[in-house]
Amino acid sequence: MMLFPLPQAVRRKVSTVIALILSPRGVLVSGLVLLLFSWGLCASVLIKSRHDAYEHAVENARNVMLLIERDIARNIELYDLSLQNVVDGISDPQVMSLPAPIRNRVLFDRASHGNYLGSLFVIDPQGNIVLDSRATPPRQGNFADRDYFAVHRDGKVRGLYISKPYASRLRHGALTIALSRRITRPDGSFGGIVVGTLSIDYFRALLDGIAVGKRGAAVIVEDNGALVCRLPFDPRLVGLDLRKGTMFTKAMTDREGVLAGPALIDGVRRIFVFRHLAELPLIVNVAPAESDVYAPWKRRATWLMVLMGIFTAIIASGSLLLSRELRRRQIAESKLYRLAHTDSLTGLDNRGTFDAALAKETQRANRSGRPLSVLFFDVDLFKRYNDYYGHQAGDEVLRALARCASRCLRRPDDHVARYGGEEFVVTLPETDARGALDVAESIRRAIVDLNIEHAQSPYGRVTVSIGTATRAAGAAIDETTLVKLADEALYQAKSSGRNRVSEAGHCETGA
Repeated sequence: MMLFPLPQAVRRKVSTVIALILSPRGVLVSGLVLLLFSWGLCASVLIKSRHDAYEHAVENARNVMLLIERDIARNIELYDLSLQNVVDGISDPQVMSLPAPIRNRVLFDRASHGNYLGSLFVIDPQGNIVLDSRATPPRQGNFADRDYFAVHRDGKVRGLYISKPYASRLRHGALTIALSRRITRPDGSFGGIVVGTLSIDYFRALLDGIAVGKRGAAVIVEDNGALVCRLPFDPRLVGLDLRKGTMFTKAMTDREGVLAGPALIDGVRRIFVFRHLAELPLIVNVAPAESDVYAPWKRRATWLMVLMGIFTAIIASGSLLLSRELRRRQIAESKLYRLAHTDSLTGLDNRGTFDAALAKETQRANRSGRPLSVLFFDVDLFKRYNDYYGHQAGDEVLRALARCASRCLRRPDDHVARYGGEEFVVTLPETDARGALDVAESIRRAIVDLNIEHAQSPYGRVTVSIGTATRAAGAAIDETTLVKLADEALYQAKSSGRNRVSEAGHCETGA
């Protein structure tokens, strides 16, 4: 089969286009077009990927929110049934005529004894407890001042009422919300209320079981703006008024929705996925942080940009990567140096650095014949402090003591280091015994003045015992002996009652 030859004019045009493409300028233009196409394709992929990350985050938040909603609705429904059972029971003369133990068993079912649930109370029209699900006779108390009593007394609510969070007087200040129902007499008048308490710890445990990302949050808030619980949990935020928040304003106009923006509490930008709980005055909000949502996308985008950069300018990219690698190496070496010479907890020099500094000062003192002093001090009864307050509090004490001791040293050559555990050591070049005692006493007083509570100490606060040792002018002594003498003086201070300064061979009381 013969092919029809192209017309001469068409062949000339095709040849002209090919020549233009293969020319130096044509290659540049073709390369630019290819790069523009590649960058455009890359941008479209990134935009789609970012949108997918947003949709995935919203979908996950909705699923988590649904689980929270079902759990809360189920538990409150069960608890409300217990309240209704009491309301119905106290209206029945036969039930109320039963002996108190049997009557309480009939009125208060086992649902009221579940986890995080407090007692059920029947409260008379004056606000006094008349029946108590967990005590016979009932505990005494008047709750006419509570909102959950006033709204029923004033007829502002029909059915179940969920109160604002409050500190329970009967549960030693535990954060609580109350669920209450009105008792209506046969003539329609106010006959008191039935109220049960639900610990905020229930909502805390519920939210603690979900994953919202490193900087994400989850909030349960009442439709009056009072914050019930938040993840991450902070008891100081319970009851906070959120009515000025953008999310709450939006939630009051829509039953559910999605909103992106900064949070009212901490200013972190989040994607707020909220929903009103059906037939309950509660709003659940699950809000992953935008930084968490887009972190994987940012990593992919970074690598894609790097690859595109290599594709467009491999030499420049190679130079940039090499420079960055060298910078990373310098940072790593700097970190290693700091780790080798610094105590990570207190920021002071570590024992190895102290040993080197003391050896240098000892040699210099032996050459010059000038005095050299060493202070050895540790925290009194520190193990008891850790056992009582916890190791995290103990670490804070060590940091505070390190800062305090550093402030007490005025001269550039004075040196303080962490020797190990709760022990610290101070090197004082060209300082005689009197001067060492003065510095030690100033450190001891300054630490006492920090007024850090120590319930296990006879002084009621954190104190230190300090031992001092001095290489007198003209005497030769090595650094090991000097530290040993200071340590022995410290032991003497401990044996003499603690919170005092003791000199090697002497003892000065500073308590």
